[in-house]
Amino acid sequence: MPEFADRTLTCADCGAQFVFTAGEQQFYYDKNFKNEPKRCKACKSKRSHAHGGRGQPGSQKVETSAVCSQCGKPTTVPFKPTQGRPVFCRECFQQRRSAAASGGLSRPVE
Repeated sequence: MPEFADRTLTCADCGAQFVFTAGEQQFYYDKNFKNEPKRCKACKSKRSHAHGGRGQPGSQKVETSAVCSQCGKPTTVPFKPTQGRPVFCRECFQQRRSAAASGGLSRPVE
């Protein structure tokens, strides 16, 4: 296993220098990451927030109004529902997940 020492890198966005610590290098090595970081923590954070926190341009959380397929209550879901697939409110979703985990449901009921 290689020995790691702190290294100074230059941010690709702002040009500031930042330290790529020995601990971070060990983490990259353990995870088999091939590329070292290109951005300082501030630019990396700024970039992440600008991309909706997921690293994808323009990805914003979607809140869609829907009616629960099980109990009929109005609810909101954090995705755009697909036609023909049931949508559940938080309570019904949790009940179904608990039932599935305990072996009560082998496949969601539609």
